[in-house]
This record gives sequence, C-alpha cells and structure tokens, in this order.
Amino acid sequence: MKRFVKSIFWLAILICSALFSGCEMDTVNPNNPTDAEVLSTQEGIVALSIGVRQFYATSGIEALYLYQGVTGRETKGIATFTNVLELGAGGSAIPNNNSSILNLWLRMQRIMSMSEDIVEYAPQISGIDPALLSGIVAHAKLFKAMALGGLATAFEQANLATSTTENVTFVPRQQVLEEAVRLLDEAISSVAATPPSGAFTTLVAGSSFDLQNVLYAYSARYNLMAGNYQAALDRANQVNLSGRSEFEYNTQSINPIWDYLVTQNYYKPRAGFGLPAGLFYEDDQRLSFYMGGEDVVVDGDVIKSINGFFTEQMSSIPVFLPDEMKLIKAEAILRNNGEITEALALINEVRTQTSGDVFGVYAGLPPYSGDITQEALLLEVYRQRCAELYLTGQKVEDSRRFGRPGPPTSTEERNRNFYPYPDQERLNNPNTPADPEI
Repeated sequence: MKRFVKSIFWLAILICSALFSGCEMDTVNPNNPTDAEVLSTQEGIVALSIGVRQFYATSGIEALYLYQGVTGRETKGIATFTNVLELGAGGSAIPNNNSSILNLWLRMQRIMSMSEDIVEYAPQISGIDPALLSGIVAHAKLFKAMALGGLATAFEQANLATSTTENVTFVPRQQVLEEAVRLLDEAISSVAATPPSGAFTTLVAGSSFDLQNVLYAYSARYNLMAGNYQAALDRANQVNLSGRSEFEYNTQSINPIWDYLVTQNYYKPRAGFGLPAGLFYEDDQRLSFYMGGEDVVVDGDVIKSINGFFTEQMSSIPVFLPDEMKLIKAEAILRNNGEITEALALINEVRTQTSGDVFGVYAGLPPYSGDITQEALLLEVYRQRCAELYLTGQKVEDSRRFGRPGPPTSTEERNRNFYPYPDQERLNNPNTPADPEI
C-alpha cells in the first residue's frame, strides 16, 4: 500500500461527507489552501488535529466496534447486505473482498496517515507555542497508537507506518502493539516535560477530552494486550478514575453505533453480551444498561434493542471506562505474580459497584463466591470485561487472549480468529502476507 493521497484530502472528504451530500471533490477552488499551506499553518494543523479525532470517533468506531462486535457475537447482523451476512457467518465465509474488512483496514490507515502528517509538520510551524505543540503532537501520537491497536485486534500482521513512496511492509501484531506502546510512552513523556497549554484544550481537546488520562488508559490497554503486565499495571494505576473523557457528536457528525443499530437497523445486540448461557450473570445490571426491549428471536438468536451510550444520534461515547482499569489491574496481577487477594478485591470492586462511576455503569452483583484459583479468577475477569466493555471493540481480542473456545471448534464467542487481508491491499502490495486460516 502506498499513501498516494495526503491526509488533508481525507479530512476534506470527512468534512464534505458530514456537511453536504454530493460533495464534488474534483472541483478546483482557487480560494482553497493547498496541502502544503494547510500543513504549514497553525490553523491548518489544529483543523487536522480535530479532524483525526472526529474521523476516529465516527468512521473508526464504526469499523472497530461494530464489525468486530459481529465477529465477537456481541451483535447480530439482521440486514441482508452481503458484507453483513459474511461477517455474521464468519470463518471461511468472509472473503478478501468483504467491504467491512476493507473499511476497517483503510480507516485505520487514514488515521495513521493524518497523525503522521501532524507529527511531521507541526514542529515546523514558525512561532507555534511549545505548550500548544506538545499537546498537538501527543494527541496525534495517541491516535496513531489507537489505529495500530485497532489493526492489531483485527489482523495477524500489519504495517507500522504509512508511506508515500513505496509499498509498506508487514510485521507481526506483537510488534504493532509494541509500536503503539512506544508512541504512547513518547507522548506521555512529552506532555510531562511540556504540559499542554490552555490553548490546546480550547482549540483541540475541548473540555470533555483529558489527553493525559487517555494516554495512561490506552497505554495500560495495549501493554496488557502485548503481555507487558507490570507496565499495564503501572499505567492503570496512573489513571484518574474520576476523570471523564468522551467522543462527542452533533447533528452533522452522529453517533455511529446509534446510526447502524437504530436508524439503519443493520445490527442488533445479542442477549448476554455475546456470551453463551451460563457465562453471563442473569442479574447483572449492565444487561439492562446496554440493552432493552422485548426478546426477539431471529434465526435462533435472541436479540434486543440498544441502550447505554447509543440511544440518540448525539449520545457521547466514553473514550474508556474507569472499570476497565480495575479489570486490567486484576488481570495483570493474576498473570504477573498470581496475587489472588489483591486481584479478587479489584474484581469485587467491579462486581459490587452500585454508585460512583462517572458513566453510571454498574454491575450490582454480590461479591465473587466461586473457586479462588488463578484460572477461575481469570475467567471471572473475562466475564466482567465482556459485560463492562460491551461494544468497545475488545471482545475478539479478549476471547483470544483468555484462550476461550474459538473457530473452527466453536463459534459461540467469536466466529473468526483474525480477518483476511483485503483484496485491494493484496492486489497493490506484494508484501501482503498469506491470510490466516480462520
């Protein structure tokens, strides 16, 4: 894959598609700035910084949360479009030309490309305030890391950077996760050395996005996925659990989960968080938080209507949930040193919570009463993650990491292990690796 198209072009597409139908991209407007002019001005870099977060919040979340939600059995495709049916069937039924898989791949590449342009060009802007620059560059590194993390959850191998001149090379997903962690570490160090200014908050982040807290949280998440358990624990301990960071929406840029599950009606939640009977708790209050309505049986599957953070077109979506950090710490402790007592206390904090969560997500369960072994508590962490982190794009990754039954033996908790590489990539890039078996 070669990055022939610059990030500003993709930002223009994003703005046009959000504001106007039938936007003509081939119309020359002599009053519009060139890519070079935009990338060399503070105003242009600020606009691109806002654009990359908005693109992730709409197109990125659609691909990462919805498509992998089908694969992780969190949602069921009820539309009869080919790409929806193929995702629902999973396994070898997902071809290389599935448009959903292509969208997931391309959207993560676009986010990476935008972020790379910001990191490259922002420091070259004459006279930019170092405290504004610090925030802008760290923000860009965060979103590149998030795109890399998204690729690593979906594909066995991926690229670490985009390119304008040559076909990208692929590396194993472990290296992709390590690169995400490296970028986050750099961003954390830079904002510690030069704290972002109030201008960064006003112009880019806004009052609902705490950059430093999000950096800590995603570093904890990707360190855990990479098997860096002590680092995951350390970063999770740095997160302010009373902080509230959200992706916000408006009438031009709407909540993508609401759009596809309510307006377009392509998908519906599966009862039980995508877990088989007996693995979720019937009295878990998060069931009614995330889904509601009467049970409807479609092709033998019980489906519900969506609640939670997806009930209206302008419902905000959390960038991360505080209890994810508690579950990261519990898992990291169990895998790192097997300290049962500390891990169990964290699990029970999540299970028994009925108040105090900044997003109002409560299990309302009694304390854990099962076997007190490392294996049993890891299974409990998985069950809690499936409920707490419903539709956050992590179910397939969790299912693999916890060694849950998967295809071809079982499709109850995921119907594919990793996606095939899109035809468009394979046809244009001889470095594309062989597809995983399933």
